[in-house]
Amino acid sequence: MSPNSGVWLYLAALLISAVTALLATPLVRKLATHVGMLDAVDERRVHETPTPRIGGIAVYLAFAVALFSVLGIALTKWSPFNFFHELGDIRNLIGLLFGGTLILVVGLWDDVMTMRARNKFIAQTVVALLAMLYGFVIPYVENPITHQYVYFPWYVGIPLTLLWYLGMMNAINFIDGLDGLLSGVTAISGIFLFVIALAHHHSVVALVVIALAGAALGFLPYNFNPAKIILGDAGSLFIGFVFATVSILGEGKTTISISILVPLLILALPIVDTAAAIVRRLRSGARITEADRGHFHHQLIFRYGLNVRQAVLLIYAVCFVLGATALVLSGGVAHLTKLAGL
Repeated sequence: MSPNSGVWLYLAALLISAVTALLATPLVRKLATHVGMLDAVDERRVHETPTPRIGGIAVYLAFAVALFSVLGIALTKWSPFNFFHELGDIRNLIGLLFGGTLILVVGLWDDVMTMRARNKFIAQTVVALLAMLYGFVIPYVENPITHQYVYFPWYVGIPLTLLWYLGMMNAINFIDGLDGLLSGVTAISGIFLFVIALAHHHSVVALVVIALAGAALGFLPYNFNPAKIILGDAGSLFIGFVFATVSILGEGKTTISISILVPLLILALPIVDTAAAIVRRLRSGARITEADRGHFHHQLIFRYGLNVRQAVLLIYAVCFVLGATALVLSGGVAHLTKLAGL
């Protein structure tokens, strides 16, 4: 399927996920308020009143509804578009939804019951290992300069993939510290990844990231400062899992365009911030899982005097620049220009 011929399917996924999130979020907020699922006010958090914290449910529902809707359209016998080129594409989509559902449950359990850090880490590891059963294993990396591939044996690929999953999920979790920050970053990153995937004919990755971007955009009006609801661990872990998985999907089927390097660049801010947090806590003798106000987004407020909206908009701008850089380096601009006949 050419990217242009089925573009309406991607637009449908974007609109369905955005509208579903817009409609579902108030209902999830009402549920959270009714059952007392509120994020408390403390010295580390920036919101001033207890806020419903299971917004990830709305994002997940919007994402799943969009994917299943488009999947249903694409698989009908009268559909003119060969959206899924092979059976493995459908298998990948099912595996992603299965793993995403499991990690959502882990996040919800933590939001509701407050899991110990060790138990949450074990649960994340189990979900990552189950995802690998669907073939989500990093098979190789590509040298961006020579374009030569370095293939990994299973005893290297599996630990590397596990590290990728755990690192991405926790990096995304750590950045969810300001109203609207993670949902906006998700939308920006998802749109850039969509453009890159579309340019390189990776239909499944394009579908997944545009559905995620739509869900984040639909959730954002309720999450932007002052937030009426926050994502919680359910939302942040789910988003991290999706980003980690689409990176592996692309790495196995295309070249540098949707490889591990592109998401690393687009999501460089949360990844670098997480690495800095680990180093900072180790140097101070604190536990790695111990929360603090040393994250980049916290420093913008408590050290440099920005308000929440200013800090969030500044980080949006940084993510936009990183996304544009990834688009250029991946060759996406050249591919899109060629497809457009310019």
